[in-house]
Amino acid sequence: MSEPFSLSIKSVVDRLNSNTNSGLTESKVKERIKEYGKNEIAAKLPKKTIKILIDQCNDPIIFILVVAAGLTFVFNDDLPETIAIITVVLITVIIGFIMELQGIRSLEALRQMGFTESTVLRNGKIKTVKSSVLVPGDILLMEVGDVVSADARLITVENLAIKEASLTGESRAIYKHVNVLPRATILSDRKNMVFKGTTVEQGSAKAIVVDTGKNTQLGKIQEMGSTIEEERTPLEKKISALSKRLIYLTLFFAILIIFTGYLRDLDMRLIIETAVALAVAAIPEGLPVIATMALARGMMKLSKRNVIIKKMEAVETLGATNIICTDKTGTLTEDKMQVHTLIFEGETLSEIHNKDNVYFENIEKSKALNVIIMNSVLCNNTILNAKDMKGDSVELALIQFVKKLHINPKEIKENNPEELEIPFNTSSKLMATLNVTEKGFAVYVKGAFESVINLCNTILKDNKSQVFKNKKEWTNRVNNLASQGLRVLAFAYKEHDEKPEKNKVLSQLTFIGVIGFLDPAREDVKATIKVYKEAGIKVVMMTGDHLRTAKKIAQEIGLLPQNSVSSSILHGQDLQFETEPNPTMVTNILNASVFARVTPEQKLKLVSLYQVNDNVVGMFGDGINDIPALHKADIGIAMGIRGTQAAREVADVILKNDKFTAMELAIKQGRAIFDHIRQFVVYLLSCNLAEVVSVGLAALLALPAPLLPLQILFLNLITDIFPALALGMGKGEVDIMKRPPGKANEPIMSAKRWKSTIIFGLCITTAVIGITAYAHFVLQLTSKIINNMAFYTLVLAQLLNVFNMAESRVSFFNNEILKNPWIWSSIVISLLITVGIYYIPPVSNALFLTNLSTEQIGWVIVFAFGSLVLSQIFKRLGFTF
Repeated sequence: MSEPFSLSIKSVVDRLNSNTNSGLTESKVKERIKEYGKNEIAAKLPKKTIKILIDQCNDPIIFILVVAAGLTFVFNDDLPETIAIITVVLITVIIGFIMELQGIRSLEALRQMGFTESTVLRNGKIKTVKSSVLVPGDILLMEVGDVVSADARLITVENLAIKEASLTGESRAIYKHVNVLPRATILSDRKNMVFKGTTVEQGSAKAIVVDTGKNTQLGKIQEMGSTIEEERTPLEKKISALSKRLIYLTLFFAILIIFTGYLRDLDMRLIIETAVALAVAAIPEGLPVIATMALARGMMKLSKRNVIIKKMEAVETLGATNIICTDKTGTLTEDKMQVHTLIFEGETLSEIHNKDNVYFENIEKSKALNVIIMNSVLCNNTILNAKDMKGDSVELALIQFVKKLHINPKEIKENNPEELEIPFNTSSKLMATLNVTEKGFAVYVKGAFESVINLCNTILKDNKSQVFKNKKEWTNRVNNLASQGLRVLAFAYKEHDEKPEKNKVLSQLTFIGVIGFLDPAREDVKATIKVYKEAGIKVVMMTGDHLRTAKKIAQEIGLLPQNSVSSSILHGQDLQFETEPNPTMVTNILNASVFARVTPEQKLKLVSLYQVNDNVVGMFGDGINDIPALHKADIGIAMGIRGTQAAREVADVILKNDKFTAMELAIKQGRAIFDHIRQFVVYLLSCNLAEVVSVGLAALLALPAPLLPLQILFLNLITDIFPALALGMGKGEVDIMKRPPGKANEPIMSAKRWKSTIIFGLCITTAVIGITAYAHFVLQLTSKIINNMAFYTLVLAQLLNVFNMAESRVSFFNNEILKNPWIWSSIVISLLITVGIYYIPPVSNALFLTNLSTEQIGWVIVFAFGSLVLSQIFKRLGFTF
């Protein structure tokens, strides 16, 4: 229904053909469910198992391996080689399938948290029904703690306050009324409406449902998110680019062999067999397996720290993130009000939420403090008897403040019974109670400063009431508190010997002072912000809250300096996205760290702007208003406890414990994984390059074949994979969070890494060709023994090549790789397998293995270690990374 906030209650009820006293009949409900559908927002269906499996196969390297396996079987009739290649494919697919399925199941468990029920009036009776069967025209009954399940126009309210942070980003509870509003009223100011997904924090109400399902504000925002094209992760883009290069490399070698063989008039079967062998040598079969296992390990490690990763590639993307956008309420703050500042006449107490009880000892005889404590407890509707106290966030903060002073609120309530209450309403903007005291009666009042001060003719000063002469000065003090982003309440009282008449309860009051409230920053956030800054990651606050409140929190957590310039903070009204942003605005946006009063559309456009300017964006969010930006960001991060179901649905990462600080570990893990991916890509490619060049050079020099096709597969599956996998098990360098993140478009293989790959590969090739030539020309051995010496040299040289993967800036004898126990274990396992297969006749026969003498093994060790020494010489001369 369009703009019900601008219509009278009667008009809305008539248009929906309902009745405020009896509600709808069951027959009308059934008709309207058919007409409007169920009150559900079409959730993104979980990916089907078969789709997960198919996605794992959608990799160019896997495609090439499958083709190679087919060609091997058809042209070479070599079943062992075919099985070996297919085994690699299956391992990669199974690991990826299991890990993504695990992430989806975790999400399904969280989704169950989202189901709600509602209380409605139907056929004149109060009923509790599933929220999914609410229809326009239903009369909705709400009380404290209820989650609003549809958009509704308020009919009656009783001190109703709604928490709308999940929708608008406004951290304060919004007091509601039933008055008609202008047609131009913006969403956050529609105070005669309640919206799906928000929470009743105080009071009760009756309302008529006007919109359900996709027609609600929540539905519209989620619809906006569903139309956004999902971004591929940086790792997906980088691996895709690398895969294309490897495909071109493979085609180059295959075409070269076929063309050369054709010119030499060789047998086509032999040509195809050789081409497939070199293609298999060029493609690092272990890359998909190791990349998948490294990501899976990071995914499992993070899950133990309450970080659920829905897609494995998201782990690495976290490491590439250089901008983190976050909302304020509940992410950077505690999402609960606390007493921050007390001001009495002549006394100011600030930063109270960070102080202990000792702070108050010097004013324990202050009558103003004692009276405001009584006021805080008695003029308060918080339910104290419940296991978990319930009530308005400000009133809860007052009770917590009193408890912090080791005073029992329940005793105060019991010793000062309430005689009369004047409840808060939006017109008076105050609440008052009349309580019985030891000396007679006392009136306690709290409310908006401008409302309370008009009722006061005296002020409590020097422990006694004096004429209130400096109201203008107090107005300036309150304005100063408000400018700091604090919510301010004023307090007053009046003592009576006898019970006053009701119409005189609020007359000639004595002003006590004011309290400033703040939703404080989480204690651990400031340290995390500092870590992000050291890591070159910019944190940006995007909130629907007031600019002053946002600035206060940003300064408190170290996001902004205390003397921050205005250019660091932008108001939503200054973001003109209707037209193409001009260069000046783009510069201002990229330089800003805080955006206040921004809408969901603006959050989305800000994320897009960052991405267009070559940034990898992580987006924290928990509310409905965060959905479009969560979906658009490279990494969407939702809260598992406080987050809405819709936010969790579109996110890539879910924090089960709702802690902003959990992402520090995730980013560190992501960076380490990317470093490890780069290390084992260089390792695998340099080893494979050595295989290709060794076979090619031997053919050109008419030397005995140093490698056979199945030997190449053995190397790629055993001696390559274990060290590469061990590289992925490292913890990362100690300075990993003190380095800037890589650029969004930075490839896995930079120019220097390609250069390093070639040098390392040629050093290994030198060893292999060297021992082949030496054994052939000097030792004059048989081709089978020469092949075995070359094969074992390549095995050992490739295992030693892992020590070349440390950065040149660190010592060869003191680096992460040398200290990694998995590296040493992988070398031992690989050597044991290599030795062990000789004693398994079927395998040794397939690999064409024979017995070597001690002298021949000695030459293998000399040439293999020679390749490591040669690589280190180039590294120390600065030719490699």
